[in-house]
Amino acid sequence: MACASCSTKDGSPKGCKNNGTCGTDSCNKLTVFDWLSNMSLPGGEAPFSWVEVRYKNGRKEYYNNTENLTLSIGDIVATQAKAGHDIGMVTLTGELVRVQMKRKNIPVNAEEGLKIYRKASQKDIDIWQTAREREEAMKVKARQFAIDLKLQMKISDIEFQGDASKATFYYTAEDRVDFRELIKVFAREFRTRIEMKQVGFRQEAARLGGIGSCGRELCCSTWLTDFRSVSTSAARYQQLSLNPQKLAGQCGKLKCCLNYELDTYLDALKSFPKSDVKLYTEKGTAVCQKTDIFKGHMWFAYEGEWMNWHKITTEQANEIIAINKKKEKITSLEEYALDLVEDTKTEFENVVGQDSLTRFDNPKPNKKRRNNRRKKGPAQGQKNTGGDTKSTPRKNTQPANKNTDPNKPKAKPKQRPNRSNKPKAEGDVKKQNPNQNRNRNQRRKPGNNQNKSQNSKNAEK
Repeated sequence: MACASCSTKDGSPKGCKNNGTCGTDSCNKLTVFDWLSNMSLPGGEAPFSWVEVRYKNGRKEYYNNTENLTLSIGDIVATQAKAGHDIGMVTLTGELVRVQMKRKNIPVNAEEGLKIYRKASQKDIDIWQTAREREEAMKVKARQFAIDLKLQMKISDIEFQGDASKATFYYTAEDRVDFRELIKVFAREFRTRIEMKQVGFRQEAARLGGIGSCGRELCCSTWLTDFRSVSTSAARYQQLSLNPQKLAGQCGKLKCCLNYELDTYLDALKSFPKSDVKLYTEKGTAVCQKTDIFKGHMWFAYEGEWMNWHKITTEQANEIIAINKKKEKITSLEEYALDLVEDTKTEFENVVGQDSLTRFDNPKPNKKRRNNRRKKGPAQGQKNTGGDTKSTPRKNTQPANKNTDPNKPKAKPKQRPNRSNKPKAEGDVKKQNPNQNRNRNQRRKPGNNQNKSQNSKNAEK
């Protein structure tokens, strides 16, 4: 839906800025590709005199080129109207116009058909563009006038005639609307001839356009020309949830795309038995609970055991139904369902770039606690048995007595000289004094330190 002049460049759209009047006619809605443009006519054959002309929002009409003008796709022409003339753009010429007219049941009659006057001049184009610029402001005022008159209608679009002599108001309404007073207000306010035209909700969506729930442009505004009736049975056959918010399109009606794959589903359902048919077994009567059209499977449950479903194929279901027609019963559905038991065990492979599946099984050690232990050193009351050659001086970290006065000067702890832990040679073993360990344990007791600090304070007093 974009021509060469509208292509993107450097990641940003360039755009032709022709506002729907692209010269190549590749940006317009409902465009027909002329695949016969490079082919010449046989000798003695005259070209088809009818041409296709497009107006605002995809409205197309067919005109007879009685003046034998040399027209090509993209030419702006002045065409015949009921009163005055209209301005449009040629979108198709040649033999394909005959095919389109035959498809739309338009008779090729030179007497009753409308004619093309001439190619539009610059003056005609200026008047046409000026009238197009007035449409948006007029639409806002027209909606306000309809609200003031309390009319149950919605004005969706306004289209000016090429010579700005008439304005057509397109509206939608559920019931019949008496808009005679509204026309008088429009004629007094806009100073032009007024024509009211009621359209359906789907025609309104086709004229305005938009983006559907699929992320693409609306089918009715790009290529769909005929609106077939859509019913909720199309959603039932495709096993879709009957949610009106999901099944409805921008027009408020059921989506047209529900009919696209309906024929395929109907062909697939021919091999399925009806869902209301029951299967009779010696164990009990089974009722259908679910069907899978793509895989050809059906799920049945016994009456009274609705939680236990048994999966069988459509061939097996038809076989059981044929047995039941002979007034015979099968033993149970489990015999048929055993053939379709699937192994749910999955094996995972280590793919390149894939993380390990057991990476969360073992908790990671806390690095902060390990670093804090290294900074603080060995705990009190334990010997430094590490491989360090030098030991750091110990500080008195014992808590002070809570009963002491905080204003009193504290006694300085005794500093012990640094001792180097030199490795001992083999056979060189010194005997340790047992009183030495006893003295060390007495020093580490908090009571002894507190008594010493208390005695030193009394001495200073």
